[in-house]
Amino acid sequence: MLPENVTAVVARNETWSGLSTTEPYEVGWAREAIIFVRALKQPQGHQPEAVIELSPDGIHWVPEGTSLAMPKAKDAVSVARILHFGNWLRLRAKHDEGAETTILVTIHLKA
Repeated sequence: MLPENVTAVVARNETWSGLSTTEPYEVGWAREAIIFVRALKQPQGHQPEAVIELSPDGIHWVPEGTSLAMPKAKDAVSVARILHFGNWLRLRAKHDEGAETTILVTIHLKA
């Protein structure tokens, strides 16, 4: 049997500034996840570390412990690999005032 793979787009052409998060995605069936973040435009200002968050219910969130640097140039890609997670995943970043990034965020899951 071939492993099941899914790619989920959880943020597309969104401009993140201030506190921002992706849409939550239910991943309890998967055994591993990779999150890719690509800058669709040249980022403005200092780019923060984004953190992976977990949730048992898609409502209450806690940091998973993995972070990734937000891309610092147009078309640059950042990645994070996650092996142990609960039922829901999302990405969160807090930009300083005046900073922003227009992004594409995908979660790649393998059963």
